Amino acid sequence: MDGGCLQPILPPILSEFQRLRCRVAFHALQFRPEIQILGLRMVERLRAWGQPFLAYHPGLVRDTLAYHGCAELFQDVHTELIQYRREQMIKQGIVNDELSVESHIRRENGSCPLMPEEVGLLLRAMGYPSNTIIYVAGSQTFGGQRLLIPLRAIFANVVDRTSLCSKTELSDLVGPETPLPPDVFKMPNPKSEEQLKEEWSRAGPRPRPLPPPPDRPVYQHEKEGWYAWITENDKEPNPSPMDLRMQAHRLLWDALDYIVSVEADAFFPGFHSDGSRWPDFSGLVIGQRLYERASSRTYRPDRKKIAELFNVIRDDMYHPKRNWILSAREHLNRSLSEEGLIRQSLLSKPTSFLSHPIPECSCRISSVEITKPIKGKDGRILFGGELECPKWMQSARAEKARTN
Repeated sequence: MDGGCLQPILPPILSEFQRLRCRVAFHALQFRPEIQILGLRMVERLRAWGQPFLAYHPGLVRDTLAYHGCAELFQDVHTELIQYRREQMIKQGIVNDELSVESHIRRENGSCPLMPEEVGLLLRAMGYPSNTIIYVAGSQTFGGQRLLIPLRAIFANVVDRTSLCSKTELSDLVGPETPLPPDVFKMPNPKSEEQLKEEWSRAGPRPRPLPPPPDRPVYQHEKEGWYAWITENDKEPNPSPMDLRMQAHRLLWDALDYIVSVEADAFFPGFHSDGSRWPDFSGLVIGQRLYERASSRTYRPDRKKIAELFNVIRDDMYHPKRNWILSAREHLNRSLSEEGLIRQSLLSKPTSFLSHPIPECSCRISSVEITKPIKGKDGRILFGGELECPKWMQSARAEKARTN
């Protein structure tokens, strides 16, 4: 058989392989049944309020913030933690950049996540009322709940999984576990008078300076949490058994939040398509929503444009002028339209088709006109140009319509 005989057969085979890839990614791979049941139960509880709800994923993850150099957006100990993680990434070769960078310049370039305060103001500019239900997804928001205080001040109904699920439901999802000893902070033993005299006798030659004043007492609340090491050591300790267990729990919480985010009436990502080639929660949610319901209300904001908008009203963010509100509303509406889809395709296609699975995972029925394809610089189709659905798929669709 010569090569010419294979030419007409090759495109159909490739298209069938691509459909198989899509069916595996969006149908065959599923969460455990108990995760799906609890996730759908959470969606039912949100819909029981009698109004649509919006899912918001902040995207404030320590590794992401360290990778892009967004430490100065935070304060106190969190800035040090981000810088320490960035130093580790530089030593491991993950980051090829300087340790200290201007975070505000990175923010203006769109490399840093949107802060919850900014997202609240954008949603208010879009016209969302103060009683809008906002589900905060993500197993952990770096910086703690204090970062969500401005968002809760704007919208009264800000909830998360702890608001919708009881402790029993969450613990049943985890299953039985062997109890671990808690990480209890112990104050150092005070030095005796003999030890102090011995240290004084071993000191340098006289005359000696006066001894330093006594240290400020260390309170227990300053040593609670996984970041307690930063006041004692320069090196981050290895994760304890409790830390490893909590990391496993967060995978379950992310799975629940993923189900709720996909089923939400609207989704707003605080950070997506960062170009780091890491798994992106918001990017995967956007791709799943686009695959299941292409008309779903999914925002795809341009963080660089958003930073420019907020630089205009930085001194008076809570009382913006009407022109600013119209500009923010126009940008977000554009992110919902075809223009936003094309921009998302340009950002997502080079890294993962799961974040933008069209036209690879879509097809058109024979009665629909062919849309003119839009191609990128590399010749890849970004929007439109779907192939015609195979006959078996169209017949199955017609049979399902008759059954309904």
